[in-house]
Amino acid sequence: MAAKRHRLAQRRKALGFTQEGLAERLDVDPTTVRRWESGKTEGGPQPWLQPQLARCLQVSAEQLEELLNEPVTVDGEPSALNVDEQQHVEAALAAARRYFDGPVVDYFRHQLDTCMADDGELGSMKTLPTVLGLLRAIEQHGREVQPTVRRELLSFGACGAEFAGWLYRDVDDPVRAGFWYDRATEWAQEAGDFPMQGYVLLKKSQMAYDARDPLRVSTLAQAAQDGPWQLPTRVRAEVTLQEALGMAMLGEPLPTVERKLDDARQLLAQATTDHEEAGLLGAYFNDSTLLLRKASSFTEAGRPGRAAVVFGDVLANASLSRRDTGYFRARRAAALALSGEPDEAARVGLASVDVAIATNSLRTLRVLAEVVRALTPWNGRPAVRELCDAMVATPGSSYDSVVSQSVTVRMTRACHSWLCGLRYCGSSWTAKPCWAPSISTSLCSARN
Repeated sequence: MAAKRHRLAQRRKALGFTQEGLAERLDVDPTTVRRWESGKTEGGPQPWLQPQLARCLQVSAEQLEELLNEPVTVDGEPSALNVDEQQHVEAALAAARRYFDGPVVDYFRHQLDTCMADDGELGSMKTLPTVLGLLRAIEQHGREVQPTVRRELLSFGACGAEFAGWLYRDVDDPVRAGFWYDRATEWAQEAGDFPMQGYVLLKKSQMAYDARDPLRVSTLAQAAQDGPWQLPTRVRAEVTLQEALGMAMLGEPLPTVERKLDDARQLLAQATTDHEEAGLLGAYFNDSTLLLRKASSFTEAGRPGRAAVVFGDVLANASLSRRDTGYFRARRAAALALSGEPDEAARVGLASVDVAIATNSLRTLRVLAEVVRALTPWNGRPAVRELCDAMVATPGSSYDSVVSQSVTVRMTRACHSWLCGLRYCGSSWTAKPCWAPSISTSLCSARN
């Protein structure tokens, strides 16, 4: 299958070009642009055309090369795996096939539970191959089972697809995240799993927070809350918290936001009292998660000092996964920077750098890049310089693709792009400027 350059097409659309319009600007035939984006022209445009294309797309030559070297698309899903990881997917797929004549759903459930349990310690990129292998097994062989088994299989497949969406969000790949969220909805609809459909709307609201789209944060959360399904009480608490976040982003008064936050707290208390089954949606959502999300709302509402205190309390007392500890340290560093505490912000941010690299969490690195930008007025201070040095240090590894590249190199590109005011963030392009000149609060809270 030819490699489809989704991000090249996404960049073109973000700048308002049709394929015909871009072709006219470059004085080439529209079929030429279509071949570039479909991957039918290996390497993309001729070298002499690439500088002009880079100017049209408002990117540097290096950034254009990254768009042209996007990894391949497999079975409709934009793959972000290197060769070794693709082999791991095939191994997982082969293992899954062996079970389609036996306890299919039990096997899928066991493998997915294992992946979810390991994600916070291993990181998303080490978890993705197995998850993708399982999902492709469902896509390819789900028609070989009886209808009753298929519905049950697709219900679990929807859970797996939602999880894949989360994993791609953690590696800062919203296109692939959106693909798997849509697949989760499709499978949930076929399986008659109404709560999962509402749950995916919640996750899309959280992804809208990644994109700094407050209106969609709010409307998607409301849609999740008001849809024709009965969500578990924990999920209703999480949705209510997301509504509060949207209110804060849209500039609602702090007392209004706090009332919504209190509604979420009461719902969570009710869920705890009701002893809901651990296997239900949102089982990870607990008192610590609520407090971390509450802190995000405080930051959005212009109370970063309160947010920093809450983040600090939870980090000191809660048992978080390795990846989530790094992420929320970065979020605390962001709040401290907004509060005018540069030395403490730099110290806390530095503590999360190694964890972000080890767990391949580009989401964490994007927050740290914001911290670096916010600390620019204090870049003469030793602690701030140390954080900046850690963020720009590279061991000399290459920057070949979204996944096969070293995370350290990705971090360096993201950091330099932020410092230089470019529009390239981590591994994805945005049609908007790289957020605000001062720090923004970016990115939704972790799953657990």
